[in-house]
Amino acid sequence: MKIAAGSQNSRFTSTWSDLAAIGRDQTRGGYSRHLFDDAEMALRSWFVEQAQRRGLEVETDRNSNVWAWWGSPGPGAVVTGSHLDSVPGGGAFDGPLGVVSSLMAVDELRLRGHVPTKPIAVVCFAEEEGGRFGLPCLGSRLMAGISDADHVRRLRDPNGISLADAARRVGIDPAEFGPDPVRLAMIDSFVELHVEQGRLLQQVDPQAAIAVGSQIVAHGRWRFTFTGTGNHAGTTVPADRKDPMLPAAATVLATRRLLAEHAGAVATVGRLVPVPGGSNVIASSVDLWLDARVPGAAATAALVDAIVAAARIEAELEGCSLVVRRESFSDDVIFDPALGLELNGVLKVPTITTGAGHDAGVLAPFLPTAMLFVRNPTGISHSPAEHAETADALVGIDALADVLAKLTR
Repeated sequence: MKIAAGSQNSRFTSTWSDLAAIGRDQTRGGYSRHLFDDAEMALRSWFVEQAQRRGLEVETDRNSNVWAWWGSPGPGAVVTGSHLDSVPGGGAFDGPLGVVSSLMAVDELRLRGHVPTKPIAVVCFAEEEGGRFGLPCLGSRLMAGISDADHVRRLRDPNGISLADAARRVGIDPAEFGPDPVRLAMIDSFVELHVEQGRLLQQVDPQAAIAVGSQIVAHGRWRFTFTGTGNHAGTTVPADRKDPMLPAAATVLATRRLLAEHAGAVATVGRLVPVPGGSNVIASSVDLWLDARVPGAAATAALVDAIVAAARIEAELEGCSLVVRRESFSDDVIFDPALGLELNGVLKVPTITTGAGHDAGVLAPFLPTAMLFVRNPTGISHSPAEHAETADALVGIDALADVLAKLTR
């Protein structure tokens, strides 16, 4: 039996308000909550307190992912959860909605009198967004053995702080980072609830508050480094310049132009950093990050190759060099069909795809995973305008509880 809607509303509003002041970004708006910074550590403390208030057993694994267990940790576990970090200046819902909903789904199951036959865990994965160290889904990638621990320890944030040093500052031993096959083997299935990052659900069914995810399209990040000659902005005539900002700017425009030749593709340059960065200085180098997402690895490679070719031409015209490094890539991820059918059988809601990466996608090759998406009326994400109505969030909590009940019956 489900609890009264008024009680649900009150509990959600109270729990959600606990997070409202943590990590507000006074410059960008929205929230900036990044791995091991003060805001993210405050959210971890909040999660631990919430879990302990519910009598859940809390632990932090070797890769700094935080787990809260209903029942003894062990094989056959049904896991839910999401992440607490954000992109710079991100919205309130991306990540935390899934964590809050997971905790409240446990409350809901208890109020229904459900006694799970398997352990249930709520997990907060570390650095899903890659907002500080540039590697998305860092915690789940380390756990699955996809990312090399030595490489991860050497990653540096924009201030030059290594991930290893950042971990030590908050009492986490980076020497422990690495594959966790025992923990991975414990998980029978993983279901992640997330705010939708677009308006596909509204297009498929304007009346539906939630949907089941079917797949994540291929996506990756590439770093372009254009190197020229630093010089004085006021005394260097155009003919004597090797200005890396020009091919970098041309690459941004080429990225948009080339999308017209690649069906279903999206690509974005969201970050560009000149060195040394003075307003009266011709940059000596410019770093540019490309985010590309196209269904299929081959189609993604074709788009990125075309953008790189255009960038090389522009660099040569300006007398600059170019180095391109792939920082991350994930092929199309198809969520477990059997688990998806089970969710659809329970919920009877639309099925949609997504172009956004998630920890559920990282874990999909290793165990059955599924996703639930809560309607986002703005269709905007990674922005302060990201939103989910409380009524829709409550539908999502009930749906997640229904799914967890089915999987642990």
